[in-house]
Amino acid sequence: MKTDNMEKLIILGAAGRDFHDFMTYWSVQPNVVVQCFTGTQIPGIDGRIFPAELCNNDKNGNRYPNGLMIYSENELETLIKKFDATMCALAYSDLSYDTVQSLASRVNAAGCKFIQLPPKMTQLQSTKPVVAICATRTGTGKSQTTRFVANYLKKKGMKIAVVRHPMPYDAVLMNQRCQRYEVLEDLVKYNCTIEEREEYELHIEEGNLLFAGVDYEMILREAEKVSDIVIWDGGNNDFSFFKPDLTVCVADALREGHEEHFFPGEVNARMADLIMINKVNSLPSIDQAKKQADRIRALVSPNTPIILGNSVVTPEARDPVTRALLDKVTVEKMVKGKRVLVIDDGPTLTHGGMPFGAGFVLAKQMGANEIVDPRPCAKGSLKGVFQKFQHLVNCLPAMGYGEEQIKDLQETVKSCECDCIVAGTPINLESVITLDKPCVRARYCLQLDKEYMEKMEVALLPFTST
Repeated sequence: MKTDNMEKLIILGAAGRDFHDFMTYWSVQPNVVVQCFTGTQIPGIDGRIFPAELCNNDKNGNRYPNGLMIYSENELETLIKKFDATMCALAYSDLSYDTVQSLASRVNAAGCKFIQLPPKMTQLQSTKPVVAICATRTGTGKSQTTRFVANYLKKKGMKIAVVRHPMPYDAVLMNQRCQRYEVLEDLVKYNCTIEEREEYELHIEEGNLLFAGVDYEMILREAEKVSDIVIWDGGNNDFSFFKPDLTVCVADALREGHEEHFFPGEVNARMADLIMINKVNSLPSIDQAKKQADRIRALVSPNTPIILGNSVVTPEARDPVTRALLDKVTVEKMVKGKRVLVIDDGPTLTHGGMPFGAGFVLAKQMGANEIVDPRPCAKGSLKGVFQKFQHLVNCLPAMGYGEEQIKDLQETVKSCECDCIVAGTPINLESVITLDKPCVRARYCLQLDKEYMEKMEVALLPFTST
């Protein structure tokens, strides 16, 4: 195929939006030939192949018969030269504006155009109403908000299907083309990593039918078959893959101002039909959240409601033999006055930039005497994680993008001297690694005061009217 008069494109991604943008837009552009993907954020994603079966070859003259290679973003300048690229398209999320401009500078210096597609160019139209839950940063509480909305709609008699932002970490992407999660055994069926489990497990526990994967046209059509309403559960601070009828953007009360400094979180804020500032109960005063609301007001329409939410953390522990839930007094004794290792949600602590998560909050609330520093105990890839994310001091991120990293996590936990573990990762950690110490699980959910619940109900009213 002649490519002399065609743009030669490299897509900068992280195994999510990059694939979606390619499938819905770039693969069928008549004057563009995609040369490759680059990958970052996800360990080991480079070296894989995006399969020819997903390249729309029947629509583009068999332009990609062998699929497309995924390379490390570290090789960007070399790849531009190798492929004589003329354009690079940014297609991943939760990036500071400094990072976005640095990428643009690298691309421009190498002689290429730097492209960012707006949401409407890649959003799929659904035959069912779509509620999209998005955010300004990773770790604001999107999933607990999604579960809150799902439970509300179910109580109103609506059938819902949750579609989760992609997390395709399998070496063979066709294995994850369209995944349906209904029972916990499906997590084993699809060989889920810890990161996938963190996003899927609580939905399954709460009876929410969940879809995820790579091919979001196929996924959407499957979700439409079994639901009255499709709920988009966003990843990082990415925008929805589906054209939404309602967009809820979740901001973080503990990261005031981040809604103006991270891509594409500001896009979500500006497009939102409703803004929710979460974790307000973690602030010393509600006045701080109201100040943040005033700041966000400058980004949005004057008619956009802004509500304040609380992320409430509660402890749960089970008897190691019978697996029965322990009573509150017994659980409190496991933590109070003890040396505690905190394990928190990986993405929130790493590219989300948070120094702590729900596990740390719970350990402090329950009176832990000491939060153990996990860094001296780090094994294997966890050493590199702490070197890269030096803001982490008192929390161990629950990293597990593959079997080796899960083993590293297991050995790190085993090496830490402590009396108890408090796990703030959303999953049942004991289903993935073996723990040789008592473990308290931090359960967290969204709670809204009456005045803010009324605003949420008004926003959801069109979806419950028959």
